[in-house]
Amino acid sequence: MIASDIVDRLKTMGDPGRARVSQRYFKTAPGEYGAGDVFVGLTVPETRALAKEFQALPLSEIVRLLHSPLHEARLLALFILVRVFQKGDDAVRAKSYTLYLRNTRFINNWDLVDASAEHIVGAYLKEQDRAVLCTLAASGLLWERRISIMATFHFIRRGEFAETLRIAEQLQCDPEDLIHKAVGWMLREVGKRDLATEEAFLKAHYRCMPRTMLRYAIERFPETVRQGYLKGTV
Repeated sequence: MIASDIVDRLKTMGDPGRARVSQRYFKTAPGEYGAGDVFVGLTVPETRALAKEFQALPLSEIVRLLHSPLHEARLLALFILVRVFQKGDDAVRAKSYTLYLRNTRFINNWDLVDASAEHIVGAYLKEQDRAVLCTLAASGLLWERRISIMATFHFIRRGEFAETLRIAEQLQCDPEDLIHKAVGWMLREVGKRDLATEEAFLKAHYRCMPRTMLRYAIERFPETVRQGYLKGTV
């Protein structure tokens, strides 16, 4: 099966009512971050099941699927690419990583980034020079900046926090709410594993952080401590 056949399959499986809900949820109206995106109305479990079915799809067809105007087709392409990366040898992993970074303009909503960045970019960079994350964090493309911080989830899960803190510091003045949420989330994940490390970072930076970033970072703190950060008394 080729990408165009898979897209036809997605269209037949779609639910128009769910598609309308998704288009509102993922902010597809003019001027919003997902402006112009098109949904057919598949659930994430349905899309994951299709990724398993089509996991042997060649990289060339994965790219074509990733270039589809349909959101679920792009999500499916990324789910398949994650499976290819995880099952592949070093050469396949390198090709998958390169393909991913060459096509970031199509990884253009937060769910697409969050479903793939840690599993491809983070996983590939585990044993590589990670300077590319700083380059992504400085990008003018919102989604590349989100990739930069979400990729570090791979390191966080393994008890490595330095890269997350470095990118969080670089992004703390970012103008986009979607970046504030992602950075705050990753700081919270650091705190789940090492609260002292998170608090040391917060004490140095929280007064300059966007409010949303701070709220996400301290969401699980005891209420008295949380209020201290919010009121600037820590």
